[in-house]
Order: sequence, then C-alpha cells, then structure tokens
Amino acid sequence: MTKMDETLTMFKDLTDAKGIPGNEKEARDVMNNYITPYADEVMYDNLGSLIAKKIGDENGPKIMVAGHLDEIGFMVTRIDDKGFLYFQTAGGWWSQVMLAQRVTIMGSHGDVTGVIGSKPPHILSAEARKKPVEIKDMFIDIGASSKEEAEEFGVKPGDSVVPYFEFTPLKNEKLLLAKAWDNRIGCAIAIEVLKQLKGQKHPNIVYGVGTVQEEVGLRGAKTAANTIKPDIGFGVDVGIAGDMPGVSDHEADSKIGKGPQIVLYDASMISHKGVRDLVVKTAEENDIPYQFATMAGGGTDSGSIHLTANGVPSLSITIATRYIHTHAGILHRDDFEHAVKLIVETIKKLDRDTVNELILA
Repeated sequence: MTKMDETLTMFKDLTDAKGIPGNEKEARDVMNNYITPYADEVMYDNLGSLIAKKIGDENGPKIMVAGHLDEIGFMVTRIDDKGFLYFQTAGGWWSQVMLAQRVTIMGSHGDVTGVIGSKPPHILSAEARKKPVEIKDMFIDIGASSKEEAEEFGVKPGDSVVPYFEFTPLKNEKLLLAKAWDNRIGCAIAIEVLKQLKGQKHPNIVYGVGTVQEEVGLRGAKTAANTIKPDIGFGVDVGIAGDMPGVSDHEADSKIGKGPQIVLYDASMISHKGVRDLVVKTAEENDIPYQFATMAGGGTDSGSIHLTANGVPSLSITIATRYIHTHAGILHRDDFEHAVKLIVETIKKLDRDTVNELILA
C-alpha cells in the first residue's frame, strides 16, 4: 500500500466525497477544510459555490482559479412497487459504462448501497443482445422487496445517487485511480495554488473557487463569477487523454504525465490569446512541460467565466485523464504539480498593467 502523504490524503478526501450537481455539500465541506488555512476569507454564492479569497495587493486585479465540485451521477425519480429505483442522469453518461456498477444513494437515514441493473441478456433476442442497453431501461437494485421497504431505508425521489469507487494509487504510484477526478482535481489545484502563494508576494487578489453544477451547464461558474467580477479567469478541469489503444493522435494526442493541457478551444470558449500567450511564455521560462489541447464537444467553467459582465479574458488549463465520465479515471500526479506551478508563476506576473495589456493582445 502506498504511504499517503498530505497531497494524496487530500486527493482521497476530495474524490471519495459524494457530490452530484445540486448536492455538492459533502465535497464543498472537504474543500473548505483544506483551503481555509490559506485564505483571508471564504464566502459562498447563493447556489453554493465556494469562493476562497487571498489578497496580495488589494488594489490589484482579481484572478479567479475555478475547479468544479460536482461529479456526474444520478437522481432517483421513481420507486416501483417491488422496490426498484428509476433514475435521471445528472451530467453526461455513456450507457456502456453504467451496467452492474455499484452506486451509493444518499438517503435521509444515511447512505444506501445499490447496483445498476437491467434485463439479463439470456432472455433478450439475438438482435437485442447486439445493442447497448439504453439508460431508460436500467434501474437500481438496493435489495428492497417493496416500495415501502425502500422508503423505510430512507430512499425517496430526489435523492442523489453517486458512483462508488475508492481512491487507489496504482503500482506506478504517480498514476492515481479514482472516481470524480472530474473535477476534484481542479478543486485540488485551486487549494494548492492558494497554499503555494501563502507568504508569497503577488500583485493581485486570487480567488480559489469550487463551483457547483458544472456538469449540467457551467451554472455555478456563472454565479460565482458574477459574485467575484474577476479580471482574469482560469478554469481548471480534466481533459481527454489519448494515450490508450485505438485512439489516434488526430482524435486526441495528449498523454498523461506530459504536462498540463493548455486548451486552445472547446465548445464553450475560444481561449483568450493574450492569456494563452502569457501562460505559454511562463511555462517555457520555468521549464514546465505543457500540451496543447482542443475539444470540439464539451466545455469547462471558463465558458461561463469569460462571458461575465463586460467580458473576462480566460483560459482553461486541464489535466489529461483517462476514462472520464465513468466510475474510475486515471491521471498522473506530475501533471497536477506542473499545473499548480504554471498557474502560480503566471499569477505572480498578473499586475494591473499586465492585465490591461493582455485584454487587447
């Protein structure tokens, strides 16, 4: 078993925490515990996003570093007479990664274990067996024999359902397997950025943010950015890793362990050229490895941040991760360390004059 250092313990606490869109409290409480020692003030927007403020120069520009607290999961919508649960997805799921997976229902009497089931293939037609089971034909079995028994377990419509998986370092101890890397790794980056700025001079005010409801439309980033009114925004999230069988460089060329991804564009935003150029220059000056990435589909919190008020120059910096939007993803610890260093070194340069020059770069 890997000896858990402070960073690994933080990763475990963050990823083991349960928090789907609209019910991020458990993950938010973990982030609050870790970030509060490095913040001058911690506040919240009215949707529940956490905003930790650290003042370098109180007259300097405001820099927002945002990861999102929520993970993909499900919500109970109905309990049938035999005690089986039906559900709505919360965030994007691919049906092929769901069946026979363990889940946790956050019931009113505490956690309830369940498993996602469907009609067995043995009684399907040969034609039906060739097709993936549709999400609408799945259910959750919690071992209840009736609707009344399920209710006695404390389960009701509206309850959150969270993938179950325990944080696990792999044999190569820099490779880390966990649920909810999307996007507790972004929350960890925001925490570590404030930690590394503790006692350091920086010509600005930095906001380390854990946003809510990113997976259902970048919603918490919108309200958090309206609360902060930042001058520069960094969305920190996971990105696509292409270093696995069957994926061509044309489809995804990023590799885990080869540095944070600097996102050129995605479906929610074209990255701001001035911010992007400054970050690339900072990486090269500090010998920080990086990769460029693009995503034709999907987006990050930067998609909401950059449209706040009269516009916020923004950039997404992401961590290449295998198997996102499943029960278990893999990322590389070095990419976390390098992303933090890159953001910290960039923040040190973001004084008022530099920010003003960036806007029209």
